[in-house]
Amino acid sequence: FEPPVFGDARGFLQQTWHQRQYAELGLSVTFVQDNHSRSGRGILRGLHYQLKHPQGKLVSVIRGEIFDVAVDIRRGSPTFGRWVGEILNDENHRQLYIPPGFAHGFCVLSDVADVYYKCTDFYAGPEDDYGIIYNDPTINIDWPVNKPILSEKDLQRPTLATAAPNSLPTYQD
Repeated sequence: FEPPVFGDARGFLQQTWHQRQYAELGLSVTFVQDNHSRSGRGILRGLHYQLKHPQGKLVSVIRGEIFDVAVDIRRGSPTFGRWVGEILNDENHRQLYIPPGFAHGFCVLSDVADVYYKCTDFYAGPEDDYGIIYNDPTINIDWPVNKPILSEKDLQRPTLATAAPNSLPTYQD
């Protein structure tokens, strides 16, 4: 999504969410939680998802620049294992929607990045925290960082092929 930005020499105004306008573009969801994260250059977060309380996420960058990724991990989906990635930053004002059932990750390309995202379900805690390793060879994401900085938890994630089948969402046509 590329929301309109109204600016002049004093700065700008951007509507980051307008329910009717987004519904006209095909995104008709209800958001219940907003999150704000800050990370430094080279940090890679992901690929994360929730299984019992899947979250759709509308991702924006308030400051800095990231490469944002969504991966379809729904068993039975015609696009299973495929990914999309977009550069989001505080100048292009783009937003990426990550549907429920998709894994999400991003890496920081600027010195610091503030990432803001709206969620369609509440975070249910660590017992509903799942992930896929960022460098899964079958997904083959073209990350624009050579040596990403990851959490210990994210370094221990399974590949899509080795993830327990009951730990992946199911495609609903």
